[in-house]
Amino acid sequence: MNINTILKSKLSEYLKLKYDVDFNDFEIQLTRKDFEGDLTIVVFPLVKILRQSPANLGNELGSFILNNSKYVTGFNVIQGFLNLSISPFYYLNFLNNCLSDVNYGFINPDKNSPLYLVEYSSPNTNKPLHLGHVRNILLGYSMSKILQASGKRVNKTQIINDRGIHICKSIVAWLKFGENKSPDDLNEKGDFFVGKYYVLFDKVYKEEIKELISSGFTKIEAEQTSPIFTEAKELLRKWEAGDKKVIDVWKLMNGWVYNGFNKTYKDLGVNFDSLYYESDTYLIGKDIIAHGLDKQIFFKKDDGSVWIDLSDEGLDEKLLLRSDGTSVYMTQDLGTAYKRYKDNPEMKGLIYTVGNEQDYHFNVLFKVLKKLGFEWSNHLSHLSYGMVDLPSGKMKSREGTVVDADELILEMISNASKLSSDLGKLDDLSSNDKNILNHTIGLGALKYYILKVDPKKRILFDPNDSIDFNGNTGPFIQYTHARIQSLLKKETYKNHSVNNNLEINTKEKQILKLLTQYPEIIKSSADNLNPALIANYTYELVKTFNSYYQTTTILKIENNELKLFRLSLSYKVGLIIKSSMELLGIQVPDKM
Repeated sequence: MNINTILKSKLSEYLKLKYDVDFNDFEIQLTRKDFEGDLTIVVFPLVKILRQSPANLGNELGSFILNNSKYVTGFNVIQGFLNLSISPFYYLNFLNNCLSDVNYGFINPDKNSPLYLVEYSSPNTNKPLHLGHVRNILLGYSMSKILQASGKRVNKTQIINDRGIHICKSIVAWLKFGENKSPDDLNEKGDFFVGKYYVLFDKVYKEEIKELISSGFTKIEAEQTSPIFTEAKELLRKWEAGDKKVIDVWKLMNGWVYNGFNKTYKDLGVNFDSLYYESDTYLIGKDIIAHGLDKQIFFKKDDGSVWIDLSDEGLDEKLLLRSDGTSVYMTQDLGTAYKRYKDNPEMKGLIYTVGNEQDYHFNVLFKVLKKLGFEWSNHLSHLSYGMVDLPSGKMKSREGTVVDADELILEMISNASKLSSDLGKLDDLSSNDKNILNHTIGLGALKYYILKVDPKKRILFDPNDSIDFNGNTGPFIQYTHARIQSLLKKETYKNHSVNNNLEINTKEKQILKLLTQYPEIIKSSADNLNPALIANYTYELVKTFNSYYQTTTILKIENNELKLFRLSLSYKVGLIIKSSMELLGIQVPDKM
C-alpha cells in the first residue's frame, strides 16, 4: 500500500476515535530539501476543526503516527507542517512490490466506472489546424489519458464546426475565384487549400469596405453592404433552407478539409471516439430554443431574434437565435450538449477544452442549460487555457498569419534531425530508423513544451527552445529513458526482488520518494485538469535520476545485492518515465 494511503488511513482512524471527526483530506507532499524529513503533512486544515494551535496539533499527530507505524522513524513540526521521516525499509519494500508493474499508479476503469466525455480540437472547416489548435488537441488528448489512468471511462469527442457564416466565406471565395480547381489539381492538403479562400475572402472584403467608405458609406454600412459579404449571408440562408446546389458544394469542400484534418491528427498521434457535427446539432438547438420560448425561459425581441435574460445571474441578455432565424454558436452548443447527454445518459462529466477567450461563452452556456432544468448540466466543465503567442506576435487566421500545424510538425522534425546530426547521436542508425526517431523526438519536444505549462497560462512558443537534450524539455526526458535502457542492456538486467534491509544513500531515497508519489500526481492531475503536473513531476524525477547516475557507480561494484538494487531502481524509473510520458501522448525511444 502507498505510504500516503497508509498515513491518511491511520490518522483518519485516530481523529475519529479521539475527536469523533471524519477527516481524510490530508495534503501530503515531499518535504522541502532544506528541512529534515521525507514527507510533510499540512496540518492547517485541521486547526479550525479541532481548535488547536498548529504546533500542538502537529506534535500530537506526529507522536501518534511515530508510535503506530513501523514505517515512521521520526518527526518534527515547523509551524503548521508535520515533517515525517520514513524508514528505508518501507521504500525498499515498496520497490519490490511494484517493480514489474507497468500500470503502477493507474486505476483500471471497468464498465461501472464513471464516464467522462472530453471534447477537444473542434475545428472550423474553413481553414487548416494551426498552433492554437495544437495546444487544444494536446491538452484534450492528454487529459483523456490521465482521466482514464485515474479510473474513469473516457469518450474522446469533438464537435466539427462545419456550417455558419465563416464556412460560407470560404465557399463564396472558391466559387468566385477557384476556377473549379481541387486540392488534387494543385497537390495541396485539402484544409490548406480551403483555408486560402478564407484568407482571400477577407482580403476582398476589406478592399470592398475601403471602396464603399470612400464613396460615402459609414464603416458599419460598408461592412454590412459589401457585395462579397452579402453573397456569403445569402449562401448561409440558402444552406439553412436546404438548397441542393449549395449543399453539394458545401459537402465537396468539407470533404477536402476532413482529409486534411485526418492527416494532421495522424501525425500528432491523436484520435477520437465520437464525432458531432454542427450541421446536425444546430437543429436540435433550435428545437431547444422553441421549447424555452414555450416555457417563457427565453423571449423574442421585436425583430424576431430570441434572447435569454441572465441579469439575475450577474450577466446580461444573450442572443440565442438571429432575427432571420439563422443560428449562432450558442444555438449549436445547446444542441450538441443535449445530443451528447442523450447518447451518454450515464455521463458524470463533459469537459470542454476551449481557449480562455471563450470563458464567458461557456459560463453562459452552462447557465442557460441549468435554466432549462437539465440536471446533467451540473456535470459540465470548461478546461480553459491560455493562448499561444509567437515571438512575432499574435496569430490571425483571417490574415493568414497563423502557424500551420503541419508546417510546425515538419519544422520540429527538421530541428530534431539537425540537432541529432550536430551531436552525432544517430550516426549508427539506418536512414529509416533516423526518420522514425527524429519524428519521435520532434513531436516529443513539441508536446512536452506545450504540456509542461499550466493550461491557464499563456504560452510564448519558440520551436528552437523546445529542442534541447538538456533542461526541462521532452528530448532531455526521452534521452534519459534511452540511457536507462542502455544501462540495463549492458547488464542484461532481469527484474528480481531486492534486499529490504540494504543501506541506501540519500539520492536513492529521494528517487524512491518520488516514485511513491506517482499515483498521487496522476490523481491530482485528473482532479485539476492539469497535465503540467505530470510533466513537471517527470522532469523532477529525471533530473534527480541524472544527478544520481552521474555521481553513483551502478555496474562496476562488487556488492551484487547493491548492484541489483541500483539496476532495479533504474529499471523502475524507466518504467515511470515511459508511463508518465504516455499520459502526455509522448513516445520514449529505447535508443537515442
